[in-house]
Amino acid sequence: MNSYGVFLNLTGRRCLVVGGGPVAERKITGLLDCGADVTVVSPTVTDVIAAHAETGTLKWEARAYREGDATRSFLVIAATDSKELNRHVYEEAEASGRLCNVVNDQSIGNFTVPALVRRGRLQVAVSTGGAAPAVAKRIRRELEEHFGFEYAAFLDEMAEIRQLLLGTVRDERRRTKILQILAESELLTLLRDGRGEEARRLVEDCLGGHEI
Repeated sequence: MNSYGVFLNLTGRRCLVVGGGPVAERKITGLLDCGADVTVVSPTVTDVIAAHAETGTLKWEARAYREGDATRSFLVIAATDSKELNRHVYEEAEASGRLCNVVNDQSIGNFTVPALVRRGRLQVAVSTGGAAPAVAKRIRRELEEHFGFEYAAFLDEMAEIRQLLLGTVRDERRRTKILQILAESELLTLLRDGRGEEARRLVEDCLGGHEI
């Protein structure tokens, strides 16, 4: 299956999770991290999901799935232990033009959730097209070793510099050149090694007098 890779902005968007077990819990965690408006439909849920419901982080409807539930959300995740119910949820979502992921069954659903490496603003996604999720997880572990937490600080620094340049350097080509030089410089290494003063001087040299 040739998939189209995309990152979705789920902030404030209604997302439905059908199921309340450990798998559903993991899916819910990812949705909440993205600022989604999450509703869970399941007679029972894990303690973690229940705690989220008590604090108002998500809405839990303690009942069985009803016809039409999947038609009212931007994104739907079918995460029950019933293959028949998961398929039914998907069919309703698909008929209504909704995004739907079916856990543990790559043969249905219209999108899959990749293995992700997160380092602040950086997200690296890995997918095997449903062929070998275990391999995707192995690659993710390898990427986690390569992309350390210094990338979070590095991207924060680059974002701040970019905003400064947008307000002080009118020439787009010059802005692009400065950012490219910084991207390929030793700035990342200096931040990783905790050499903050050297990192500051490097940035100042590249900015040519512009303060940040």
